[in-house]
Amino acid sequence: MVDSHTPQNRLILLGASNLTLSLRLVIDLMQQRIGAPSEVLAAVGHGRAYGVFSQVVWRGLPGIAECGLWRPLSAVESRPTYALLTDIGNDIVYELTPEQVLRAVERCVDQLQRQSAQIVVTNLPMASVERLSERRYTFFRNLFYPFCKLSRDETLSRVRAVHAGLVDMAVRRQFLLVEQEAHWFGLDGIHVNYWQREAFYRDIVRRFPDSGAKPEHWDDKRKFFLTWQRRPVFAFKTVLGRAIHCPQPSGQLADESPVSKY
Repeated sequence: MVDSHTPQNRLILLGASNLTLSLRLVIDLMQQRIGAPSEVLAAVGHGRAYGVFSQVVWRGLPGIAECGLWRPLSAVESRPTYALLTDIGNDIVYELTPEQVLRAVERCVDQLQRQSAQIVVTNLPMASVERLSERRYTFFRNLFYPFCKLSRDETLSRVRAVHAGLVDMAVRRQFLLVEQEAHWFGLDGIHVNYWQREAFYRDIVRRFPDSGAKPEHWDDKRKFFLTWQRRPVFAFKTVLGRAIHCPQPSGQLADESPVSKY
């Protein structure tokens, strides 16, 4: 008999600000789709990049492709694995070349495919970014990325190159790539409108295969299961240049899903 608290699957969630703000929501939507409880491994964080160390105010995080999530992944118990890679693009304003961004993303894909993961990737939101006027682009660049000196034209050129590169990679590596429509995003072109978050992520999560494993009375218990028993904290971060470590998993949801945060 299977223990009802034993994880039935593994969720690997990679992203930046949008995923950080919606982490519990995305876990909930994925569990509705593929079952629960889950072992959750998340590499998230405001301003997070895939291929370079990122610094937001006083907090620093390693690039997702080089973070601590990957080392234990190769040694864990085998179970059905589902991975979402999203919020790709911060690397551009950290002034990585498109080739460097794509290499970092492909390193993640390679390690996920070694785990036979079902992978869904969101492409860069081309339509919403291209709508940014020069004035709006400069305002939000200076607000969110004051260190970045890229012009609008250069940024758009790199965005287009990464977008096209992901299309090619999806064909070569056989993963599902989701194009993002402009109406989901706010004035800055990159952050999902707060009131549209559930519809936005539901549209993405439906691309994963439906396991039919939705728990009985899920709708009645959903709000309870979505709450944290323990909030996860980063396995490694720097604060004002000081390294801080925390053993994982550091978080747990009310359905006893363990959550590791890298």
